Amino acid sequence: MPESEQMGGVTIAPGVLATIVSLTAQAVPGVARLCGSGMGRFLGRDDSRTGIRVQVKDEAVWADVYLIVESGRNMYQVGTQVQKEVAEAVLQMVGMPVQEVNVYIQDVE
Repeated sequence: MPESEQMGGVTIAPGVLATIVSLTAQAVPGVARLCGSGMGRFLGRDDSRTGIRVQVKDEAVWADVYLIVESGRNMYQVGTQVQKEVAEAVLQMVGMPVQEVNVYIQDVE
């Protein structure tokens, strides 16, 4: 299609990115559940329900994932698997590169 016949733009809501990150992280073996960071209270937000913080800067995604790991699991392996799968899911589903996926293991269950 020639440039002059473009149909318009596509905008992805930040909530959609957070949902992708959340569902992907929870599907990783060893993740018991997501949990809030506790920082939302200090920043005037309530992130205790989501355990996910997503930002878009310069057409790329930065994500923070706060989670609880199942007992007996290797926390480092679970964390790196979450990073890998979240980055792949966002790139595949939305087509946006992921700059960082920071995983914060808050507890063991």
